[in-house]
Amino acid sequence: MIHLDFTPEPIDALHHERFHHPHPRVQLKMEAVYLKSQGLSHQDICRLVRISENTLRSYLRQFQEGGVERLKRTDWTGTESELDEHRETLEDYFRKTPPRSTAEAAAEIERITGVRRSLTQVRKFLKGLGLKYRKVGMIPAKADADEQAKCLDEQLWPRLRQARRLRRVVCFVDAAHFVHGAFLGYLWCFVRLLVRGPSGRKRFNVLGAIDAVTHELTTVVNDTVIDAMAVCELLRKLSARYAGLPLTLVLDNARYQKCEVVRLLAAELKIELLYLPSYSPNLNLIERLWKFVKKEVLTCRYYEDFARFKAAIMDCLEGIEGKHKEAIASLLTLNFQTFDNPQLLAA
Repeated sequence: MIHLDFTPEPIDALHHERFHHPHPRVQLKMEAVYLKSQGLSHQDICRLVRISENTLRSYLRQFQEGGVERLKRTDWTGTESELDEHRETLEDYFRKTPPRSTAEAAAEIERITGVRRSLTQVRKFLKGLGLKYRKVGMIPAKADADEQAKCLDEQLWPRLRQARRLRRVVCFVDAAHFVHGAFLGYLWCFVRLLVRGPSGRKRFNVLGAIDAVTHELTTVVNDTVIDAMAVCELLRKLSARYAGLPLTLVLDNARYQKCEVVRLLAAELKIELLYLPSYSPNLNLIERLWKFVKKEVLTCRYYEDFARFKAAIMDCLEGIEGKHKEAIASLLTLNFQTFDNPQLLAA
């Protein structure tokens, strides 16, 4: 039996620290001992604080040993892990060969060290090494970092600086082909949910041009094909919208955007066509817009028919300058990913 004599001073200290101590574990200890000072039974204290009777007794012994100051100590020490002596070896191995799952990491740890650990322990160990479960990014295999840097410095940035000073309009152009199908993603849910997959492979095509500064969107849409005629239609729309202003369109090297028909019409309308280096989606601002549309209205959504599918996409695009304006502004910043020194996954 633990006998404690509580005087007003330690009771006041317990009362204060149970709310104001910076460490939550210490707050818990103060709460439990404070309730003891108020005459509650051990059973009631354990129920209210949600601790076991053994834990409560350990708190009371600490108070008996050194009062409130003893309860404040946070020098808890655990047993040293057997994996600690292999830490450098495992860190070096996982740096070169990142595991695809916790189970794979556990198997590799056991193979290298002979130490078997549960998935929870392995996950904690990996986090202790500094690893995080991250989605792998994609870099075009044939992307030329030097060519991209040259394009940015010598062509793109000079025109973007003019656009910021309202001396030129710069629009990024690209086509998105939305297939009426299931776009799978992640949800916080109690059980795994399934989304219906529509039959057929109908496509809704959007050829878009987004203003790099104002984020105004100009589109040509159809459910057939995007070709040179669609690009010419977009050029005419942009020429009318930005009449009297120097206009630069930033495009990729798709054949229908680089053909003679498009070049001749652009020259006639006095529109500059700036073609990005091959394999440079990271330099085309509108790629981020297509990703936003998929996440906003397509991922984990089911549209019974193609008409509803198209309507959802158009509603999202029409909200770019309205309800989605704030989200788009933070997404379409003029910060371009470059591949100067990428961390590549080993072959």
